[in-house]
Amino acid sequence: MTKKQRERDEARARLLEMLHPGDTVHTVLRHVSRSGMSRSISAIIYDEEGNNYNIDYLVSSLLDRPVDSKRGGVKIGGCGMDMGFDLVYSLSTCLWPDGCGVKGEMPLGHEIRPKTREQASEAVKRGAKFCGRNGDQSGWENNGGYALKQMWL
Repeated sequence: MTKKQRERDEARARLLEMLHPGDTVHTVLRHVSRSGMSRSISAIIYDEEGNNYNIDYLVSSLLDRPVDSKRGGVKIGGCGMDMGFDLVYSLSTCLWPDGCGVKGEMPLGHEIRPKTREQASEAVKRGAKFCGRNGDQSGWENNGGYALKQMWL
């Protein structure tokens, strides 16, 4: 295993400890190049107590994108779309490549978020109600890119 692969695996493990499906990753635009073709965006998360954590280094390691050493943030090339969304979508896809459970409600009213497809299927059989992306009621989102939410600061 190369050093780069080990760093990527460590970053993924650490991020999976910190993030869960449904969490919000806040993004901060740090810099836009003169041409507008690249930018530096920071990724920030908050814990239950309101403490914030900059996860730029972990995100850059996992996504194999450079960190902007002058201004902070992860360097992203391209334009014509919401690049903060792109950063969080890419992060989420790497963390949950096989998808994730959708938040739902069991018949007695308590919330549920399945951890596997099998748990989602079983919950539906027991009467759980889910409303996923595009009205999907299976309890499982096949595209892990939609596991996290993104919000600009």
